[in-house]
Amino acid sequence: MKQITSIHNQLVKDILQLQEKSKARKKTQLFVIEGKREIEIALKNAYKIDQLLICFDLFNETQFLDFKKMFTNETQFIELSKEVYQKIAYRESTEGVIAIAQAKTHTLQDLQLPKNPLIVVLESLEKPGNLGAVLRTADAAKIDAVLIADPKTDVYNPNIVRSSVGALFSNQIAVGTSTQIISYLKDKNIALFSAILQEAVPYYSVDFCQPSAIVMGTEATGLSQEWRKQATANIIIPMQGQIDSMNVSVAAAVLIFEAKRQRNQ
Repeated sequence: MKQITSIHNQLVKDILQLQEKSKARKKTQLFVIEGKREIEIALKNAYKIDQLLICFDLFNETQFLDFKKMFTNETQFIELSKEVYQKIAYRESTEGVIAIAQAKTHTLQDLQLPKNPLIVVLESLEKPGNLGAVLRTADAAKIDAVLIADPKTDVYNPNIVRSSVGALFSNQIAVGTSTQIISYLKDKNIALFSAILQEAVPYYSVDFCQPSAIVMGTEATGLSQEWRKQATANIIIPMQGQIDSMNVSVAAAVLIFEAKRQRNQ
């Protein structure tokens, strides 16, 4: 197994670029996954791992022998010194294992939807942590797809990878402009339920049992006019306190599980 003991090694520099620069991820079509559970979920969902980096000061060798069985012969295994590992580790609490994985394309044409899909659309979310949190909820509810409209960052931003705790890999995800996604959903006769504050009905009063897309925007500005105009219905979560909105990931959970409740009756 190849060993790296210097923080000045070119691979170390390349990994730091993948973590810090969206441009580097797009150019190479590679990204970084940190943590055994996240890597296992990625493998389970057909992600290809080019390199697995292990620090045996932190990752038990016996545990590694079992873990290694999950990989194909195409994966290169590299041992890192503790100093090198700590240089490239993104998380504070770490397990001693990092993967360099190949990105997927995430086009609308890649989606495979059932006859009566339940979809979440996220328009221009600015905080990667919020997007990751919604992906966790989408996985928990077994949503059919998460569509990211007019993204502010690429889906392999390390904050999304980390905050989704592997749900980035278990969800069907597609990325496009709002115009492209609206056209795609309309062509498939999927109802658009846009979450906004004005001219909206309570979220529990609409029918989520039909093919449905729950559409959410940023906390600061909400959804664009394009989504508001194209909506089948505008929906709102009635507030009973003094504030008029919730964190987008919390609001998404409320709407998603109401839709699941209706469908499971």
